[in-house]
Amino acid sequence: MSDATQYTKGYSGFTFSILLSLSGGCMSRNTLHCLLFTLLFSLSNLASADVLVLAAASLTNALGDISKTYQAKTGEKVTLSFASSSALAKQIENGLPADIFISADLKWMDYLSDKGKIDTSSRINLLGNSLVLIAPKDHGFAVTLVNGGNLPEAFAGKLCTGETETVPVGKYAKQALQKLGFWDGLKARIVGTEDVRAALAFVERGECAAGIVYKTDALISPKVQVVGTFPESSHPAIVYPIARVSQSEQAKAFLAYLTQAEAAKVFAQYGFTPLQP
Repeated sequence: MSDATQYTKGYSGFTFSILLSLSGGCMSRNTLHCLLFTLLFSLSNLASADVLVLAAASLTNALGDISKTYQAKTGEKVTLSFASSSALAKQIENGLPADIFISADLKWMDYLSDKGKIDTSSRINLLGNSLVLIAPKDHGFAVTLVNGGNLPEAFAGKLCTGETETVPVGKYAKQALQKLGFWDGLKARIVGTEDVRAALAFVERGECAAGIVYKTDALISPKVQVVGTFPESSHPAIVYPIARVSQSEQAKAFLAYLTQAEAAKVFAQYGFTPLQP
């Protein structure tokens, strides 16, 4: 990874890691003052990026590749921060000086729009995705994902997905399970995670016998297998809206690049459906 592209696991995790690394000597001085200094340092570090993009965790690989190409072409520094859309939206609401937000559902973009935190004129629907059922590699099972199907009986153990009330993939999962009549038989076995990549990791390790994630997440892992795809009619369309949070020229340029054919090709390689020409 070059120095010009940085990755963080959500702003809160990024700040905490900096606090730990920079406050090693705080115990011998005034701890509160030292921690305040390191927090301010981390804020200034984020603000120094030419473009700070907060994006849904499922975009980690694709957006990482795209930003590297972009920086090589333009010399512009891009910082990418990935977490659940709900966590990122709350960070923007609380004043994080981001430039671009990409959500994995419409709700959290609507949330920020209602609070006047995004430039609504820049908002577009960038990508689409699919919802799939996964199992650990070589531990798949036969299942029918239709109304009246056999999902609750098809496997033993836990099912991992995002938190079903806040994290987009978990919300899509709950809606699909309810629509197909599986929810009541599975809700006590569901493990909700902070984002889709955490759910994927649980299944990779075999800690959950099944998981509901996006197709794009399943495709990047050699440790899981797709055992079924949920019908599009079982949940709202999975749409990734994007919008500017700031008015910087660098943000405008990078957002425009993300809608162009070069970026769309990379998104498609990772299994997303580009929604822009």
